[in-house]
Amino acid sequence: MEDKVIDLMKEGFETAFVDQNTISNLAFKPEFISNNYNEGQKVVASIENELLQCDQFYISVAFITMGGLTPLLQTLKQLDERDIPGQILTTDYLTFSQPDALRKISKLKNIELRMFCTDEKPDIGFHTKGYIFKKNGIYSIIVGSSNVTLGALTRNREWNTKLLSTENGEYASKIINEYSELWNSKQTKPFADFIDDYSKKYAMVKIQKEIAKNAKVPNIEDYSLTPNKMQVSFINNLDAMQHDGKDKALLISATGTGKTYASAFAVREQNPKKTLFVVHREQIAKQAMKSYKKVLGEEKSYGLLSGTAKDYNTDLLFSTMQMMSKKETLERFSRDEFDTIIIDEVHRAGAESYQRIMDYFRPKFWLGMTASPDRMDGFDIYNLFDHNIAYEIRLQQALEENMLCPFHYFGIKELNINGEVFDDNTGMRNFNYLVCDDRVDYIIEQAQYYGHSGDRVKGLIFCSRKKEAEMLANKFNERKKENGEKYKTVSLSGEDSQEHREECIDKLVSNDSDNYLDYIITVDIFNEGVDIPEINQVIMLRPTESPIVFVQQLGRGLRKADNKEYVVIIDFIGNYTNNFMIPIALSGDRTYNKDNIRRHVMEGSRIIPGSSTIHFDEVSKERIFESIDKSSTKYNLLKEKYISLKNKIGRIPSILDFYEYGEIDPKLFIECSKTYDAFVRRADEDYTVKFNDGEEKTLEFVSNLLIDGKRPHELILLKMLIDSGSVNKDTFKCKLNDIGEKYSDKSYNSALNILTKDFSNQTEKDRYKLVEFFNMDEIKMQRYSRTKFFLDNIKDRNFLHELENLISLGLKRYEDIYFSHDENGFTLYQKYSRKDVCRLLNWKTDEHGTIFGYKIKYNTCPIFVTYEKDDSISSSTKYEDEFINSRIFSWMTRSRVKIDSKEPQAIINYKNTGLKIMLFVKKSDDEGSDFYYMGEMIPVKWEELTMRADNGKCLPVVNFKMELKHEVRKDIYDYFQIKADTKEA
Repeated sequence: MEDKVIDLMKEGFETAFVDQNTISNLAFKPEFISNNYNEGQKVVASIENELLQCDQFYISVAFITMGGLTPLLQTLKQLDERDIPGQILTTDYLTFSQPDALRKISKLKNIELRMFCTDEKPDIGFHTKGYIFKKNGIYSIIVGSSNVTLGALTRNREWNTKLLSTENGEYASKIINEYSELWNSKQTKPFADFIDDYSKKYAMVKIQKEIAKNAKVPNIEDYSLTPNKMQVSFINNLDAMQHDGKDKALLISATGTGKTYASAFAVREQNPKKTLFVVHREQIAKQAMKSYKKVLGEEKSYGLLSGTAKDYNTDLLFSTMQMMSKKETLERFSRDEFDTIIIDEVHRAGAESYQRIMDYFRPKFWLGMTASPDRMDGFDIYNLFDHNIAYEIRLQQALEENMLCPFHYFGIKELNINGEVFDDNTGMRNFNYLVCDDRVDYIIEQAQYYGHSGDRVKGLIFCSRKKEAEMLANKFNERKKENGEKYKTVSLSGEDSQEHREECIDKLVSNDSDNYLDYIITVDIFNEGVDIPEINQVIMLRPTESPIVFVQQLGRGLRKADNKEYVVIIDFIGNYTNNFMIPIALSGDRTYNKDNIRRHVMEGSRIIPGSSTIHFDEVSKERIFESIDKSSTKYNLLKEKYISLKNKIGRIPSILDFYEYGEIDPKLFIECSKTYDAFVRRADEDYTVKFNDGEEKTLEFVSNLLIDGKRPHELILLKMLIDSGSVNKDTFKCKLNDIGEKYSDKSYNSALNILTKDFSNQTEKDRYKLVEFFNMDEIKMQRYSRTKFFLDNIKDRNFLHELENLISLGLKRYEDIYFSHDENGFTLYQKYSRKDVCRLLNWKTDEHGTIFGYKIKYNTCPIFVTYEKDDSISSSTKYEDEFINSRIFSWMTRSRVKIDSKEPQAIINYKNTGLKIMLFVKKSDDEGSDFYYMGEMIPVKWEELTMRADNGKCLPVVNFKMELKHEVRKDIYDYFQIKADTKEA
């Protein structure tokens, strides 16, 4: 064993158990492991990470369920493909482990499974929870409270400790001996010897539990429904709106969060004399009526108005839109017949039939309910309800509140057929690829492997076109399931009658052994407006159209149901242009910020609320990263987002509104049109404001350089110039102090240098200068004042309003993102351009065009590294810069530099001069011009090497091993370590 590894382990133990300020390597440090998604912690993520790094593993846990095993399936599959050996030991204690989970494990050829049987000594239980991973003679051991169950690995309060030990360490020796003793005990049986008897015992216990459950004496509380947290907030907001005289409101709520029950509770609270509930399908009307009866009881009268029922005079009437919109139906009611009218799936209200209903009736209150108010056709649902939003709950919040069924999402690579990977146009080029036998077999293989919750699959499959759905259904029906029976599958499209659709849904959820369906394959008719809680598997075989559609399809499986612990989502990811929308949809992040998207792909299961988990295989990750890098936020998307927010708030939104509502990163408007007002002028004919050339230049200057909020100084100075016409040092110090920012002369002068345009190389800087210097000798006072140009600008009220919005946006971004910066003015893991670095390091002029890899100036040395070099660059500039570990970075100077040259010597002698060395890294040129700030670093080792140029000539270069002041955060470190040349399987 290398002494270096031992030293790293000792440092890690010192950090963990002696002094937390001791610098040590994360990989060699003991850890406390628990579930806290807000801090990016889940037990399942830690176990996955250890599994992926080990060359052998041993697991001993009392309980294994499908809910706990399913999140690990993709990782276990990778280990199986790599032939990484493992042993799993469990027990029959309390007959808790599920036979289906044990059978799933037994099919992995790299894992041996045994069961410790407690029959011989029933008074001694088996309750171990230990995970042992071995690599290169080092054991990484997680011991604590977590079994392989869904709650234990994702949500429950669990305490586990990860420790490292050599083979000779006492801790590892004792736990391995204990494990070996249990593994080889006479009470321990291999899979083939225990599974049949245990399965029978498990089935008997399950029956006994069901009998006990059914025999339970009913409690009156079981029949009393109370609103959940979301519904209480909605009811309170609705009451306040009505108290303020408002007669319309919207409830925007993610699929499965209980919109219908929320409206029923509101009706119970308000107690209107007559209520109308309008839906677009009879089946939904019947379901809504059942929900209302559970909440309101039998004291009210209920009626159904549809193609099959003709009730008219009831307290609560549930009607289909088709029936109610008929002229003869409307005329049977007075205009003020109903005190309250509720429109379900109100995003459809732009249709003529809905408009007839809304134009006719005059209730005291309208309530619209939808999960997706933003319409592709541009119809303004918000305006229809006077922009009154009673409550809004998105997917992430619903998961936080445990309103939805947990999901396990698996992004897996699409098949490579004849050297071609599926993309957006595969079906048009070669339709046969979509339905070929190889692909069908591949889909079924993945569906069977990742499985489902419950006794049998009840699945939905979304594909791209009707013909594909029909042929896939036929081919599925030719294949056999794991139990030897043939699949029972049907395709449905918009051409199928409502009666046929409902018949197929009934068969899908049926428990009749002779008359059921395994799958319904469809194009898009089940995206919304259908309630099938029993769905336990969703398969996506199409490109991602938009985050809205993705969430709609995901949402088909998110309703809770009896005997359904979770839903499995299997997404086949090809070379699709819009792959980047998948993490946007899963995370709920609506900013379209590329860095946020990458982070969600990398962190996955760590940050999603509740028991849900997210997994991408390595090929799928690379395809998504490539899609992110290539994506550009097109004008049409920005316009769509602009119109959506305008509709929502009922006015032309400011750039600040986009930040506060979190709809999209406001900087994207700047990238598209240089200034926000220029974008609005192009996108919205209602916007008639025009600025002169000078005003536009000023807005462009502030938008492109200052609103990112990376430093507040220039923004504060601008605000002072607007408010008082001048600035001075003392006033500026006070303003900085108010926001918790330290003052320095260098930063003050640098910020003024920016506003005088002296920092910039612009040829028109004098013409558009914002501030100028006056030296008032008579009172010995120096003062900076706004220029006449700037004064003339701010006399324009529209310009002043736009500028103040930009300043406010910049200061908010500073407070939210960049406030916790280091003494150099940079925030760890935020991104900066070379120009940003010149500005924040207080360089007098913008020298970003001459920095290239690094530059030593003003006793600072920023180093810029592109981690993955383009194949086209010359050998003499293809430097081998890389992380040795999460604390050490190996960096090369430019070529033709010897160790005794000026630059290496300045770095080597950094202590003598106080030189500050800072590392900025981006993964590839596809990421753009910005680099992640990794913090300060110091040289710990250096040597002169040679590198061969394209012409064969050997050139000198100096290699430095640099120690970072801060250990690299794990998700960022993992992101850089993923290789870009992942091979297609």
